[in-house]
Amino acid sequence: MARLCLTVEYDGTCYGGWQVQPNATTVQQCVEDALAQVVGHPLRIYSSGRTDAGVHALAMQAHFDVETLLPLPAYREGVNRFLPEDIAIREVRQVPDDFHARFDAQGKWYRYRIYQGPVRSPLHRLNSWHINSSLDVAAMCQAAEYLVGEHDFAAFQATGCAATTTCRTVFSVDVGCHDGQLLIDVRGSGFLKNMVRIMVGTLVDVGRGRLAPDQVGTILTGKQRCEAGLTAPAQGLCLMDVWY
Repeated sequence: MARLCLTVEYDGTCYGGWQVQPNATTVQQCVEDALAQVVGHPLRIYSSGRTDAGVHALAMQAHFDVETLLPLPAYREGVNRFLPEDIAIREVRQVPDDFHARFDAQGKWYRYRIYQGPVRSPLHRLNSWHINSSLDVAAMCQAAEYLVGEHDFAAFQATGCAATTTCRTVFSVDVGCHDGQLLIDVRGSGFLKNMVRIMVGTLVDVGRGRLAPDQVGTILTGKQRCEAGLTAPAQGLCLMDVWY
């Protein structure tokens, strides 16, 4: 028995998210079906987390066990042959038998892209949120500081979140412009359902002048979802990295 870990890149536009679901095509199901073509039998993979419908990933991590170990390139080149064009295995590595892609993760990095301009961009429509008004980036940076650290993020979780606790540690929230886009990079130990997208929606409200930067701290302590901003659209979010 050997345990392997995949690094999976995907465009989530056409999928109902990562996790297998009965009524939607998902990334996990596509990867498992492709793996089954290579190893000759069905198997289950265990990921570092979940992404919602429409969310992308540059480096989702997922582990699985095999009875007979093939040369590692077979799990990349071989599996990629059976995957659609919007999903690819970027790397395969052997890991210790007790490694777990989810429970051993020490942190994750998400990036949210905002395309600003008076006219929507067809080329950016699938990987960014189009906002046609100007945003006060300095105010957004100031507000982002309130989100860093260990906090109760109850105000920043979606309804139906199954987490047993709403306390999380955010390592950094960086807001800056690059190549005509506004990038919001969030790094933390873990995240609640829709947490990053709600953080982004709240920061955009600050950028639009609807909230003062220090109100973000008040929203945190108040723990009421209705006080935070909207949930930013899924297509702007990408899982960039997971570290162990």
